[in-house]
Amino acid sequence: MTAVKAGDVEGLIRRGPDPRIPVILVYGPDTGLVVERAKSLAEGFVKDPDDPFALVKIDGDVLAADPGRLADEAGTVGLFGGERTIWIRPGSRNYAPAIDLVLKSEIAGTRIVVEAGDLGKSAPLRTLCERSPKALALPCYPDDERALADLVDRTLQGHGLRIDREAREVLVASLGGDRRASLSEIEKLALYARGSGSVGLDAVDAVVSDVAGSVLNTLIDAAFAGRASDVERDYRRFRHEGLDPSVMLGSCLRHALTLLSTRLDGEGKSPSLMVANWRGLHFRRKAIVETQLARWSPASLRQAIQILQEAVLACRRSGPDLAQAHALATLLRIAGEAARRRG
Repeated sequence: MTAVKAGDVEGLIRRGPDPRIPVILVYGPDTGLVVERAKSLAEGFVKDPDDPFALVKIDGDVLAADPGRLADEAGTVGLFGGERTIWIRPGSRNYAPAIDLVLKSEIAGTRIVVEAGDLGKSAPLRTLCERSPKALALPCYPDDERALADLVDRTLQGHGLRIDREAREVLVASLGGDRRASLSEIEKLALYARGSGSVGLDAVDAVVSDVAGSVLNTLIDAAFAGRASDVERDYRRFRHEGLDPSVMLGSCLRHALTLLSTRLDGEGKSPSLMVANWRGLHFRRKAIVETQLARWSPASLRQAIQILQEAVLACRRSGPDLAQAHALATLLRIAGEAARRRG
């Protein structure tokens, strides 16, 4: 088996995959992260990524129509020798037979990077690569806080910048699960802080448009504060931004878990004192989170957590439209419970 755990992918790419493994499948729900990693793997294997003989790009649909083309291309020797990469871009048709043919061939000096979407466990392409000793299957899931913090540090270091701890916490809390959008925000911040040597909280607040926070945190806060009309309004914005319902509910779940741990740790304290110990909470959200802490008891938060866990699972098992309906219904249920507890 050559399936790689999601948490090990970043380190594997930094070290460099074994050059004796010719096929690398990059897949997952985070499109931005899939593209970033596929690009890094494809371009990093050749001396000159701009050389069309060294880096060949082929659409998956082309291979679906002509499965033997990939094996022929992989066996071609470059005009000036040296390593070559074949970068397969996503298609709408099944091109697994082309990958199957190339896995049965002897390939040397060529890396085949397969950029794919969110593949299920039984998807032919994923199954082929996970079962073959000649392939790696690299999953790309939305970044968690640790991965985002690492992304922030690495990206800013590349611009000669370091970031203060508090600024990093606020920045990470404001970034979403999509790698491409997160990188865009970090790059904007680096451009703003260029030449200053370090990034502080003022710079983060001035530049970052809050990829997730402007939509997602507002939506979550409205639900846990019992504002059903705001939930419906903000959810329309959420859909317009194209954020994944299960990712959004996962953020709601993390918020509920943090509310619960804060309530338990702050037993006997006022909501304002509890909020003071909430690391990474943006100052603009403190007032509404105080309202939430005053309104929700540990018991009611445990119920909300169970509701959200079940909803996340339902979204992952449903199609896009049904997942959206599940997510909105869950948020309105949370908002209704919060409103009932008002006062």
